[in-house]
Amino acid sequence: MKAVVLSAGQGKRLLPLTAEKPKCLLPVRQGETILAAQLRSLARCGIERAVVVTGFGADGVDAQLAGSPVPGLATETLFNPFYGSSDNLMTCWLARGAMTDDFVLLNGDTLFEDAVLETLLASPPAPVTVTTDRKEQYDADDMKVSLDASGRVLAVDKELPTAMVSAESIGLLSFRGSGPKLFVDALEQAVRDPAAMRRWYLSVVSGLAQATAVESASIAGLWWQEVDSPADLEAARRGLAAQDAREPRRPPRHALGR
Repeated sequence: MKAVVLSAGQGKRLLPLTAEKPKCLLPVRQGETILAAQLRSLARCGIERAVVVTGFGADGVDAQLAGSPVPGLATETLFNPFYGSSDNLMTCWLARGAMTDDFVLLNGDTLFEDAVLETLLASPPAPVTVTTDRKEQYDADDMKVSLDASGRVLAVDKELPTAMVSAESIGLLSFRGSGPKLFVDALEQAVRDPAAMRRWYLSVVSGLAQATAVESASIAGLWWQEVDSPADLEAARRGLAAQDAREPRRPPRHALGR
């Protein structure tokens, strides 16, 4: 399986840290960047190829990938020239050529312990699966998810009414079987909308949920962290340090034998 990592954004809420480098190149663990931490986790979980969609600071991302390759993980980059004026729906659309078979889609600012991705990959195969978590209260920035009693996704939107909110998307999804084509076809239709430049790809997933089964994979109790602000960055660093203290990082699966 491959991964598509959306790392085109600058991360303006992290200025001045992101004045000259993108959010994905901020260090989070003994000099290891957000992107490097993500890629190593992907490799440890058995992902063999990653397509990193770049934008702001693309040359720096290319340099990191060339200078510090992750064993067992073939990586390539895809440049989004619209990174400064579009949201991530367009970033996904530009990466549609990498979505021809089963893949996981990962926001470039989501960090997690390996068990999060392992939970998603071990979930019952479905065309689309959204990784979700629950909390007592949700804020305006949370990508809220409405679920039915079986865990099937009904809707995904930041503006869902409180009464409809069951969980939040953590920015990690899988597309398997018919899912990649369903998603790509829906992206192709979505970009015809004049408002597409300012839409999130999860609005497309929400639309798919009206016509086909979109499932959820709960990772309640596991650690993950979205990095949007300086406080988030510090929380990510603390969380990764705690994970390392609890359990040393494993080598990639290919090094263990499968």
